[in-house]
Amino acid sequence: MTAAPDLAARFLALHVPGTPLLMPNAWDIGSARLFSELGVGALATTSGGFAATRGRLDGAMTRQEVLDHTAELAGATDLPLSADLENCFAHDPAGVADTVAAAVAAGVAGCSVEDFSGDADEPIYELAHAADRVRAAAEAAHGGARSIVLTARAENYLHGRPDLGDTIARLQAFGEAGADVLFAPRVTDPADLRQLIGAVDLPVSVLVLPGAPTVGELAELGVSRISVGGAIAVAAYGAAVNAVIQLRDQGTCGYWELAGAARPVIAAAFTR
Repeated sequence: MTAAPDLAARFLALHVPGTPLLMPNAWDIGSARLFSELGVGALATTSGGFAATRGRLDGAMTRQEVLDHTAELAGATDLPLSADLENCFAHDPAGVADTVAAAVAAGVAGCSVEDFSGDADEPIYELAHAADRVRAAAEAAHGGARSIVLTARAENYLHGRPDLGDTIARLQAFGEAGADVLFAPRVTDPADLRQLIGAVDLPVSVLVLPGAPTVGELAELGVSRISVGGAIAVAAYGAAVNAVIQLRDQGTCGYWELAGAARPVIAAAFTR
């Protein structure tokens, strides 16, 4: 499978500072088609949401499972798709490049690479090595017959290292290594975001969280993309949990209100 040649350009053009792309993360074909029906401009995969569909936790999927899933979602809609490739299932730059090249072949418009090592004792790769990994990813993303949009992620704040200075230094290095979009999940303080966005020359993605600035406030800060990560997938599971608890403990079916809201969208999305 290969995506349309202009899909990545279309995807990157949606990253406008001050008018951020709202990009929900789909976890299966059905959710991808539902989100497309609701008029979003692009989609992403979610490693955690996909793992949940297999009864596993985030990080428990194999490289091949993720690549197969990525190809499936890339073909599910006409929207640009950005693949959550975690740390590209490799520590070495060559392995990172192989994974990105496989994602290009799967038909995505973009993908991400993290600087998370998976090692509980040293969860973040040393900066020079992290930049080398991004450089290899960028060469694979941009060096073939079809380019895709590479998002480089600085994972400090997700792994107990809320160091803004180091995070900015990493994003700057990732930009110099060839990334197209920069992302530091859980950096949400407006002052920190203002400093971060002012320190880099590339579009910045932000993960929306409870208590974080609103989408409008993030737009005013110059954010270019809004991500939800696996939160919508978890919320869908939460709705299912609440429905079963209500049925079990109260004998009532208030969940039909949500079902009623979903039915017309499902009917439109699944009959095309």
